This record gives sequence, C-alpha cells and structure tokens, in this order.
Amino acid sequence: MKRLLLCGIATLLSSATLAKTTVIHAGTLLAVPGEKPLQEQSVIIEDGKISAVRSGYVSPDNAEVIDLKNSFVMPGLMDMHVHLQGELGPKNDTEALKMSMPLTQMRSQMFAMRTLESGFTTVRDAGNSGEEMYAMRDAINKGWVDGPRIVAAGRLGITGGHADISGVSPELMELHDDKTKTVCDGPYECRRATRHAIKYGADFIKITSTGGVLTDRATGTGQQMEMDELKEVVLAAKRMGRKVASHAHQEEGIIAALEAGVDSIEHGTYAGPRAHKLFKETGAYLVPTLLAGDTVVQLAKNTDVLSEAQKEKAIRVGTDMRGNFRKAVNAGVKIAFGTDSGVSKHGINAREAVLMSEAGMDNMAILQSATVNAADLIDMSDSLGTIESGKYADIIATDGSPLDNIDELLDVDFVMKGGKVFKN
Repeated sequence: MKRLLLCGIATLLSSATLAKTTVIHAGTLLAVPGEKPLQEQSVIIEDGKISAVRSGYVSPDNAEVIDLKNSFVMPGLMDMHVHLQGELGPKNDTEALKMSMPLTQMRSQMFAMRTLESGFTTVRDAGNSGEEMYAMRDAINKGWVDGPRIVAAGRLGITGGHADISGVSPELMELHDDKTKTVCDGPYECRRATRHAIKYGADFIKITSTGGVLTDRATGTGQQMEMDELKEVVLAAKRMGRKVASHAHQEEGIIAALEAGVDSIEHGTYAGPRAHKLFKETGAYLVPTLLAGDTVVQLAKNTDVLSEAQKEKAIRVGTDMRGNFRKAVNAGVKIAFGTDSGVSKHGINAREAVLMSEAGMDNMAILQSATVNAADLIDMSDSLGTIESGKYADIIATDGSPLDNIDELLDVDFVMKGGKVFKN
C-alpha cells in the first residue's frame, strides 16, 4: 500500500513538473515578422511550447511570470550558415594541429552557447567534421548539453576544390584526405558521397559549386563542380528527403547550381540578372553572409592570418558582396539570414543584420529573413519562426525596437529556447 502511495505521489509530481506554465508579459510583441507589432500581450508557454497568445497581461494560476513589459519581444533568431567547430584567427593553423577532436568538440559547444546567448536559437551548420556535429546536434536535442537547435550538413566538393583540404604539406593533405566523405569526382561518385553523408546523419547536403576565398590555392572563385555532378547530388539528396545548399560566388556556378535544383545559394556574391531570374523561378533562397565578406577584407588588409592567395580573393570578393546583395534584394530574391560565423567570431551574428541594413534592406525584411524565411528554408515553419500557438517557445527580447534601429539586435537582453531561459 505504501509503495502504491509513493508511486502515486511521484506520478502527481511528474505531472506537475510537465504541466509547468510560464507567461511572458510583452510590452511590444512582434509575433509574426512581416505583420504589425502588438502592444501589451501575454505569451503563455507550457512544456516548452506556446499554448496561447492573449491581449493584455494575464496571469494564470501557479504560472511563472516573466516581466518584459518594457521590451520588444520577437521569435528567436536563426542563422542559416555557421561553422561551429572553428573560428578564424591568428592561431588557426596551430590549434588545428594540436587539438584533438574531442577537445575541438568541447570548444564547439562553447561557440554554440555564445551563439545561443546572442539570440540565435536555431542554426544551420554548413559543414564541419560531420559525425561530431551530428553528435552535438543530437545531444542538444536530448537535453544532455545546452545550445541552439542545430541543422547539420554533410559537405561535398571536388578534388582540389573548396571543400577539399588545402594550405598544408602534401604529407598532411594525404593524412587528412578522406575520399569516402567530402570529396567526389564525377556524377556516380557524387551520388555515392551524398548517400554516404545522409547515412551518417546529414540533415541537408552542402556542396561547393564554385571556388572559395579561404581555399589556400590560387584557384579562383569560378565554377568547379560540373553540371552532371551537381544534378546527381541534388537528385540523390531529394530521393532521400534532404535539401541541398550550394556555396557559390561567380554567376556561372550560381546558375549551374540553381538549374540543378538546389534549395539555397550561400554567398551568391556575383549573382546578376540571369541568376536573379532563376532564383525567383525556382524559389531558392540566397543566404548572403555579408559578415564573412566584411571579416575577410579586414583580415586581408590588417593581419597576416590569410595567405597571399587568400588575401587577393578576400579583398575582391568581400568588397563586392554588399553592392551585389543590394541588387539581389531589389530584384526580389528571397533572402534567408546567414553569417558564415566561424569566419567571423561566434556570438556576433547580429552584425550581419547591421550590414544588411546598411546595404539597403528594410529592417522588417531583415527580421523576416532571420525568422519566417529561415524556418521555411529548413522546413520547420510548423514549429519555428513565429510566436504562435503550438510552436516552440523560442523567444528573444531587446530594450528597443530593431524595426526602428537594427543595432538593437547587437544587445539581446532575453533569450528563451524551448521554454527554457538562457539569458535574462
């Protein structure tokens, strides 16, 4: 009898824990970016999800109340292009040689927390050592460690291309070369590599259809993957329910990737009218990464972090990014927020919003790109991107309105992810 009584009490306590209710009193609430903000609203949260949004300040019985009456409240921000396993800097090469993969993973979790605390509750990691990033994604989802929600890539490219190893001795290249994972040549190899990445846990496939700035070879930023390779990757990925993102700078590589059917173009530096037309025809997103462009220009001009081959590309590409981004916005291309953090420092992701604003993008459109559009790109519009009933309680707050001054995003005062407060 005593045992039954104890079990009953435990069950009641468990139910009470699960039924915990939190209420946010929001002075200004941008529940759906793109729509008009609301005043004096209550966001009711149960078991990590939003159960209701009500006018006025309500306080259900036994609810924990979070007072944000003097704040601007909106959905958690999302960054569609980060690299959590590293951070470019003067010790980059020596750290890579000295750090074990387990230690690198511990540092990645630190970078992830910096990102979360800056207001970015969901990120799309666009390519690292795959299995380790899948493990961190899963550990965060299980609640074993804290961090932003992670959508993790399987990364592919050609031999000698942007996804391949560069800038070290031939002996080290041979040691780190993994032809079974990131490198593929020809359509059938690329088909196999795509399936391999998905087998081991990739949420999406990241390809490199053009050269890149940080490849330590003077191989330019033009097209690298051939059309038959691009098409095979996209077909193999979509057969298995995965989207494809393509790193691309020069327009011919952007056009080839869009014609192959990718879902997003990362960087898209030299997209012109032909590419803009294809963006709109296919519905693909541009993920601009202006912060990466700004960062590499400063590194090239003021430090010795980059090699001469990297510096030449960095100054040219980084300088051209902002003006061409403005043309894409004016052409009506869909934009999803992305920084390429890891090139820039983790935790300053909101600097991208400032650069987007300086390039001429409307502040509301910037907020949409980091919420509604980002959720659409990762197929999570049913659970993320807005503050509405049934969605995860991913919520941030700032003192002032980023609609009036986008710089407010640089100092996020309150961060909640899945109903748990990480910063207040």
